[in-house]
Amino acid sequence: MVRGDGVRSDAEKRKIVYQMYSGYKKDFPDVRDISPQQAMDLLQQNQVTFVDTRKPAEMAVSMLPGAVSEQELFSRSEVYRDKTVVAYCTISYRSGKFAAKMADQGITVINMRGGILAWTLEGGKVYDQSGKEVKRIHVYGDTWDYAPAGYETVKFNLFEQLF
Repeated sequence: MVRGDGVRSDAEKRKIVYQMYSGYKKDFPDVRDISPQQAMDLLQQNQVTFVDTRKPAEMAVSMLPGAVSEQELFSRSEVYRDKTVVAYCTISYRSGKFAAKMADQGITVINMRGGILAWTLEGGKVYDQSGKEVKRIHVYGDTWDYAPAGYETVKFNLFEQLF
């Protein structure tokens, strides 16, 4: 469903997303993070590997350019060795927890502030698994329904969220 409340501008949504992320950050205070714009700069320089920490069904909706799953990162780590590893999810809570877990294992993973929501609100593009640009992102519910104008938000039912 396209968010059609017409009340909030993309700038207001951006502010809300970053405020939400700041609140979540307390759960992984030692994790280094990066802005979506900094991540876009690394992408332009071919210096980044994005790791999508969401469930496969969420990834099927859309992903950042060239993103890989956690499993792909681990199974082919040599391919990504010379890149900056940046994790993300919807708003970067799960990816922050992932980055903290990786830090405990001595692996540097940077968390992208605000996740795919901030990425799209900052003008970043998202793609389906075939590589086609799309204008949709998955959100868990109204609490996180801050996609940019013109984007479709996909919400799963409770069963889909659990599995």
